[in-house]
Amino acid sequence: MPDQHAVPAAARPTVAVAGSPLVFPVRRIFCVGRNYPEHAREMGASDLRAPPFFFMKPADAVVASGSSVPFPARTSDLHHEVELVVALGARREVFGYAVGNDLTRRDVQALAKEQGRPWDTAKGFDHSAPVSAIARAADVGHPARGRIWLEVNGALRQEGDIGDMTWNVDEIIAELSTWFELEAGDLVFTGTPAGVGRLNPGDRVRGGVDGVGILEHAMAAT
Repeated sequence: MPDQHAVPAAARPTVAVAGSPLVFPVRRIFCVGRNYPEHAREMGASDLRAPPFFFMKPADAVVASGSSVPFPARTSDLHHEVELVVALGARREVFGYAVGNDLTRRDVQALAKEQGRPWDTAKGFDHSAPVSAIARAADVGHPARGRIWLEVNGALRQEGDIGDMTWNVDEIIAELSTWFELEAGDLVFTGTPAGVGRLNPGDRVRGGVDGVGILEHAMAAT
């Protein structure tokens, strides 16, 4: 049958599956805001048990571990945010876990907040979601505790424990499913611990979650 697309169809983004030749097809990327009390404090929040809120990134924002990430335009304050990422399989079951970096144009986000505008250009830009290979839950289980950390150029910037999340993985999925019909291929970034900070062109980023994996990427020099 001839191709009926009016324009060339884009390939579906994928993430590697650890220890396997298989890849995980990414459908959508959901992110949870302020899910660690100390990060909520550093961002100025007062209600540390407020219901979780969500924002999204485009599926093609994923960048494989080991890549060089183009430094985004229109920002002078790009921040790192290391996160546990949940990969959903069929029937909203957790297929596996990964390490992600929710790259954020912090200056753009601050202006959007001040003006009461959406955050899309602060969070959902190209190459804004570096992700490690996905460790299958069948191999690593469902970690409830474990060190989460991030280094920039070998210096520790962020450190916490995923057990400190205000809302755990099951609670996040339950709440998120009241807003969206979750499907296989969805990724959920579950929030970041305190210590977010600026990245510069040429920086080398390394982060991890114990029992899940390691994410490494560089910020391309300009």
